[in-house]
Amino acid sequence: MLTPWQRLMVGGLAASLLTVAGVAGYMLIEGFGFFDAVYQTVTTITTAGFGEVEPLSTEGRAFTLALIIAGIVIILYVLTGVMQIAVEGELENLLGTRRARGRMKRLSNHHILCGFGRVGEEIAREFVSRNAPFVVVETNPEAIERARRKRYLVLVGDATLDPVLREAGAERAACLLAASDSDANNTFIVLAARALNPGLFVVARAAFPESEPRMLRAGAERVFSPYTIAGQQMALSALHPVVVEFIDTLATRRKGAPILAEIDVSEVSDLAGRTIHDVLHRFPSVVVLGRENAAGGLRVGPPSDTELRLGDRVIVMGQEEELEAIRPRTSPAPAR
Repeated sequence: MLTPWQRLMVGGLAASLLTVAGVAGYMLIEGFGFFDAVYQTVTTITTAGFGEVEPLSTEGRAFTLALIIAGIVIILYVLTGVMQIAVEGELENLLGTRRARGRMKRLSNHHILCGFGRVGEEIAREFVSRNAPFVVVETNPEAIERARRKRYLVLVGDATLDPVLREAGAERAACLLAASDSDANNTFIVLAARALNPGLFVVARAAFPESEPRMLRAGAERVFSPYTIAGQQMALSALHPVVVEFIDTLATRRKGAPILAEIDVSEVSDLAGRTIHDVLHRFPSVVVLGRENAAGGLRVGPPSDTELRLGDRVIVMGQEEELEAIRPRTSPAPAR
């Protein structure tokens, strides 16, 4: 069975062949010149009805009737293909929107990415590389089209509005990233997200340094400025190039390189009450970089005899296979 686009191609080819046959027929049957034959053929096939170039013979009239019938059939064939494309396109958009909403309703512990500019696109690429579920919330048609071409889950709407954030699953999400190009919008997004879900981890992008304290007061746990980070990275590259290479290796997850991860000490992890040495002595590639307790206090490079307690979060570096073995029920979450 032909697709609608294939039907259009077939219809266009049939119309071209019919035009050539009509011109040749009028030149042979009625002795018309080339231009007169073209004019007569086109007006006949399209049923424009401007009249005959010259009175037709009986054979010419029979030929004209055949051209009219063939032209109508081809036109109807092409029109049905056009209608099918239009209807199927609308249905695809409608069904695609419904499927996306269904997927959003099933999501939990996911990430909500508000804004799909240059920064947002890079964030999405990282999420994909780490198999982290996320939803893109955007209003810009061009950005929406780019996200859909990459087959990302997209919600069209203003992320500063509560109904939009609810539809994106803010009340079930693990993290929200306010990454639009406007500092004012990002501040409002942070306020709206914090009001909907006080326990949501919120990260914001700030283009200007003076926006950072406002976003922190609005409820953002972390605020990042792409320009500040770029400047720091360039200075660090000049002063300590090996350190930058080390960080880039971890961040880009090159093949065979260790990864950064967070391990939560929960009731299902079977880690509470054990020391760091007890947990990690069987995994030589794993290194503990830090431990955050339930109160939010962070200790960098904790000693191996540190006892893990419920609510702790351990930041580790190692091979992914060994990190997964530490928590066999769940995969390690990428470090924030």
